[in-house]
Amino acid sequence: QVQLEESGGGLVQAGDSLRLSCAASGGTFRSYTIAWFRQAPGKEREFVAASSWRMGIKYVTDSVLGRFTISRDNAKNTVYMQMNSLKPEDTAVYYCAASTGEPTRPKLSAEYNYWGQGTQVTVSS
Repeated sequence: QVQLEESGGGLVQAGDSLRLSCAASGGTFRSYTIAWFRQAPGKEREFVAASSWRMGIKYVTDSVLGRFTISRDNAKNTVYMQMNSLKPEDTAVYYCAASTGEPTRPKLSAEYNYWGQGTQVTVSS
């Protein structure tokens, strides 16, 4: 059983930065693909970024490219997402997700079998 816990969310102003953390327990962390998704009020959950250590590949959605960076520390069983130049449209609950297999479609939420509870990010204008 894999457990994920997000932290690092908060209320910031446009242009500020935040770093989200996703700490994992249980299982073989280094073999997992870990992703960040977000869900804004009234909208569907959307993919933000993912890190596949096994494949050595990182994915980032276009709307955050150049502003958000995903990284992982396998020794700490933690994935980070550094978010810079935050915009009001980045306001959402951010979820960490883990796929214990190698997802063929890493941007789809259905590919992930473990989820955290989410952390709120609010960006004021």
